[in-house]
Amino acid sequence: MMLSLQQLSDRAEIQDLMTSYSYAIDDRNWDALDDVFTPDAIIDYSEAGGSRGDVATTKRFLAGAMKSFTGFQHMVSTTDIKINGDEAHARTILFNPMIMEGEASGENRGRIFFIGLWYEDTVVRSPKGWRISHRRERMSWSHNVPDGMLPE
Repeated sequence: MMLSLQQLSDRAEIQDLMTSYSYAIDDRNWDALDDVFTPDAIIDYSEAGGSRGDVATTKRFLAGAMKSFTGFQHMVSTTDIKINGDEAHARTILFNPMIMEGEASGENRGRIFFIGLWYEDTVVRSPKGWRISHRRERMSWSHNVPDGMLPE
C-alpha cells in the first residue's frame, strides 16, 4: 500500500510527538508537555506506580517524582500508528534506564535500574497539530527496581 503525502505527514508528526514527550521528560521541562497533550488529556502512569490524571496533575507528579533521579533517558521506538481521519491510536516501546540519587538514600542511592513498557495512546488532530488525548503506560518488564517502587 502506498501512503499519501498527508498520511506520511501525519505519521511523521505523530512520531515527532513521541520524541517531544521524551525530550520534555528528560529535560525536566514539564511545561513542554502542554505541546504534547490536549488540555483535557488523561495520562495514566498507574501501572508503573505513578499518577493518573490530567496534564496539571501529571506535571506536578513528575516534578516531584523525578527529583530522586540524577539521570534517565526515555528512549522510544517502533511506534505502531493506526490513523483514522483526525484520530489515531499509537503503541510505542519505551526503554528507560534510571539512576537514583537526588532524594534517594541508603541502599538505593546510586542504583541503576531499567524499565521496559509500552505507551498506548489516543492521538487527535487539533488546531495546533497532533496531540495525545489519552496515554496509558503498560508495564512489560523491569530490572533492578527498588522494592516498593512498582505496584505489586
